[in-house]
Amino acid sequence: MLSRLARALLAAFGWRVEFDGLPGPKGILIVYPHTSNWDFVLGLLAKWAIDLPIRWVGKESLFRGLTGATLGRLMRAWGGRPVDRHSASGAVEQLARLMQSEDWFWLGLSPEGTRKRQDHLRSGFYHLALKLDVPVGLAYIDYARRTIGVREFVRMSGDAERDLARLRAFYADKVGRRPGQASTIAFREK
Repeated sequence: MLSRLARALLAAFGWRVEFDGLPGPKGILIVYPHTSNWDFVLGLLAKWAIDLPIRWVGKESLFRGLTGATLGRLMRAWGGRPVDRHSASGAVEQLARLMQSEDWFWLGLSPEGTRKRQDHLRSGFYHLALKLDVPVGLAYIDYARRTIGVREFVRMSGDAERDLARLRAFYADKVGRRPGQASTIAFREK
């Protein structure tokens, strides 16, 4: 029922979903570019349209305080898990343990970590993919083509520059709602 409703809503607004299935029981979906609050709404509709229990991480403030009191339970029911974006709190280790403890676990996240333009991506997805040796699905919300999809899955090699070059090539023609807000596909210099 929810799947049909989500597909109907997306179609009514001129959006389509491109998805051919997942390559296995575990992995990470990175969504890029993330430039608008509408990305969350469209992403949830796509998640429901393809009827997969993909889990996702979002900023901690969505799950606590006034927003959390009213929406936190709903966010969790929709597969959300809070993450502190400003702390080296061992989020990768926590997520790794969680993913290892279950037979089926796909995690969705935005490596930008924000809707504002940044000069780098957050690298947690990369370290998690390497640690668990799971595929990374390249997900997108392309406003120019009104398409939401996951069309390619890659394994991270450990050569960050080579892996980031693959991401840059794939996402080169994907357009966010606010194109100037898309972050640079690079990791922070150490």
